[in-house]
Amino acid sequence: MTLAATVGTLTLLGDESRLRLCALLRDRELSVTDLVRVTGISQSRVSTHLGRLREAGFVRDRRDGQHAFYALAEGALPGSARAALDEATRAADPTLESDRARLDALEAERRGGLPDSFAGAMERHYSPGRTWQSLAVGLAALLDLGDVLDVGSGDGAAAAYLAPRARSLTCVDASAKMIDAARARFARRPEVRALVADAHALPLEDASFDVVLLFHTLTYAERPERVVHECARVMRPGARLVVLSLDRHEHRAVTAPYGERHPGLSPAKLRGMLSRAGLAPRSCEVACRESKKPHLQVVLAVAEKGRSRPHPKAG
Repeated sequence: MTLAATVGTLTLLGDESRLRLCALLRDRELSVTDLVRVTGISQSRVSTHLGRLREAGFVRDRRDGQHAFYALAEGALPGSARAALDEATRAADPTLESDRARLDALEAERRGGLPDSFAGAMERHYSPGRTWQSLAVGLAALLDLGDVLDVGSGDGAAAAYLAPRARSLTCVDASAKMIDAARARFARRPEVRALVADAHALPLEDASFDVVLLFHTLTYAERPERVVHECARVMRPGARLVVLSLDRHEHRAVTAPYGERHPGLSPAKLRGMLSRAGLAPRSCEVACRESKKPHLQVVLAVAEKGRSRPHPKAG
């Protein structure tokens, strides 16, 4: 093979989209529609890339009625092209892995059922209707709650999943705009109220709630420990406090623009706060890790208020 031909081959496969198409066509025939669905590349671009690959003899096509199907002409590929494809398909590249997963899902959709490649990693893949939102709705249906308080509720997006399962729901947030949005969201639910209030000094009676939520609130509070004490004060004996918080991290450049005052709370520090507020931590550990960089972790804590233990005063 001449130097010019080698350069031409490498130039042709030097385009990421064409390399992705070749990798997908290596083991199966696919139509333009299939390739568009799997890669997300526009139909016109897919057709243009396939045209160039066909002219170079890298892919072959066949007609079946109104449809054209393409496959890699592996036997006709020059050695440099095969080497480039081998290297690409062996690499643990997120784009190629996503293409393969979407192709598996497409084929599973046609034959019915989920692809075998999903086994052991279903949480990383999409299938129709199987979303985190639908999972939250399903899990919330298992609950039977009493009087619920959501401290730092924002516009009530999270609380909305719990409202049908609560005797009453109170949303508290320092932002008037957020509370206006929460009131609009719950306009047809008389058991829900939304209050503009400071989490450091809740305008609520002692021992008035069965469940208190602190979802991503503490790292935005000026005095997180004071907020925990306030939550403990309004909890009835036997009530539960559920906390979600970023774990301790060193990525202030990422979180500070969102208003975060503290760089996360480690499980040990959060457990100490709960104990000093007179609560009994039942669990407090890292529950999940974000898949995208910088891979922030989230701590989940569940604590209960003793049925006879007096609540200590905050210092």
